Amino acid sequence: MSAKTVLPAVAMTAVSMVLTLAVVVMWLGTAVPWPVAVVVGLGIDGGWLATLAYERRLAAQGDHNRTVTAVGWSFGLIAAGVLVAHALTAEHSAGAWLAVAWLPIAAKALWLVHSMWERTALTPNALDAIRGIQQEARDEAAVARARLRAEASTEETRLTAVTAAGARVAHVQARTAQTLSSAWATLESARQGEETGRALTSVTSPVTPGVTARWELPVWGPSEPTGTAALEAAPALTDGTLDVLVDEIRHSQSPPLSYREMAARFRAAGHSASEVRLRAAWKRVA
Repeated sequence: MSAKTVLPAVAMTAVSMVLTLAVVVMWLGTAVPWPVAVVVGLGIDGGWLATLAYERRLAAQGDHNRTVTAVGWSFGLIAAGVLVAHALTAEHSAGAWLAVAWLPIAAKALWLVHSMWERTALTPNALDAIRGIQQEARDEAAVARARLRAEASTEETRLTAVTAAGARVAHVQARTAQTLSSAWATLESARQGEETGRALTSVTSPVTPGVTARWELPVWGPSEPTGTAALEAAPALTDGTLDVLVDEIRHSQSPPLSYREMAARFRAAGHSASEVRLRAAWKRVA
């Protein structure tokens, strides 16, 4: 990279010096002896080379001097001025001379670019380390992107599976609810039918004369769970007490309450008894 920046600067500097010397000799050759003109041209080029060499020495030491830089630019401006003045006073090829008048300034600018490159140049080891760090960062970014894409795909698959399972569960629940509803409607129609009452009466009348048979379906609906602590805290009822409570609740309304209504009021009043004992008490008092 150093050769790519220093070679153009060296070549343009050499061309600028040759043009400056030639112009000075042609310009002053008619007024003064040509050796004097050569000395003047070499003086401009020599001053330029001297300041350039000093600038390069300071740059190699990591130093900078504004005075030397200003003197170097002054010699460059003088060389450019000589070329411009010759182009303006030349009778032939004025445009061509004017076209190359910018070479000294361009040479100084190239040396400036080369010095900036030297101040920011890194060793091969440092460049390799930087490339390794950049490659590692690219690898980590690629791995992170792949991980995110995989997680997103997995989450999408999981959500699809959960949604499908939920839909199947809802479908099964709907079919079960429909089946239960049909069964309940059948049972309810059987309970409400007159033929059912006659059948029960014909069966129970010989066994329990004077008692009207009632067919109570089980309660189908939401239920509130009773805490274990509440059951343990409630006192156990004897059969006699249980019979009295069942009879009072049954006859608290006229006509007497059904078993389902009595059981609901029994438990709403805070009494505790198993379903077996409560139904046995109902049978005894009924």
